[in-house]
Amino acid sequence: VLATAYVQADRERWLDRAEAVLAELRTVTPEAGWFTKTFCEDARYFTPENGAVIDAMRDRIAAMGLEPELEAIALVSLMEAADRVDSTAGLQMAYMKSWAARALKPLELRMPDILPGVADGPCRATHRDAVELAPEVEAELVYLDPPYNQHSYLGNYHCWESLVLWDKPETYGIANKRIDVKTRKSAFNSKPGIAPALQAVIEGLKAPNLIVSFNDEGYLGRDQLVEMLSGRGEVQVIEIARPRYVGARIGIHNPRGEKVGAVGRLRNVEYLFVVSERPVSLADAA
Repeated sequence: VLATAYVQADRERWLDRAEAVLAELRTVTPEAGWFTKTFCEDARYFTPENGAVIDAMRDRIAAMGLEPELEAIALVSLMEAADRVDSTAGLQMAYMKSWAARALKPLELRMPDILPGVADGPCRATHRDAVELAPEVEAELVYLDPPYNQHSYLGNYHCWESLVLWDKPETYGIANKRIDVKTRKSAFNSKPGIAPALQAVIEGLKAPNLIVSFNDEGYLGRDQLVEMLSGRGEVQVIEIARPRYVGARIGIHNPRGEKVGAVGRLRNVEYLFVVSERPVSLADAA
């Protein structure tokens, strides 16, 4: 849904209609429902007041029968509004014991910054298995940003998955994750599975230039990735030191919220592997 709003939807075509949709959503009467019970009462990701607004707005979006691009813009606006008033440290693997200050603010819809159309458009967003899609891709440049460990986007951001799908699934655990987090597994989140899966994607793509993002804490090491990519051309590596995820800075706690351990380090390295069929100077390209 994010790609449909920010890649596929053109500003010139959808902006005025999207503004009208958001204006209508701002008039709904809050009404607590599945979202409020699941994420505001049984869990504490959002206040019940904001949960009731989210429930009412999401029900209205479902009833409006919008075109895919227009619906995506409305959903992204609602998701980003909810994100601004959540009570987490960033990931939806847990929530704060006490309300975060931002969670006490009222939910406010804003227009997503939709991009204008491009001359070679229209742009297209897809939601498919990367291994299956790769042989169909022909491009001048392809950027790959695979997961690097066992933590899936589905598990880390399950509230957004449920908000967008609006399938009101069974949930489990203190975090109230969707039950299908247990079964919707990806080879890219598997230590034995990621190498063959990523290799298949790399080999299937038809593109003279490739950029791959990875992390020094991932299942694949720098040398392994360089070897994997070298069949596509010259490989150059850019290293970017960054603070580790916010959970590392908060520390390790037990289920009672008591700090029980220390994090080994507070910074990691993000790698950008730049692959070109013809040698290119990154300094010149910049």
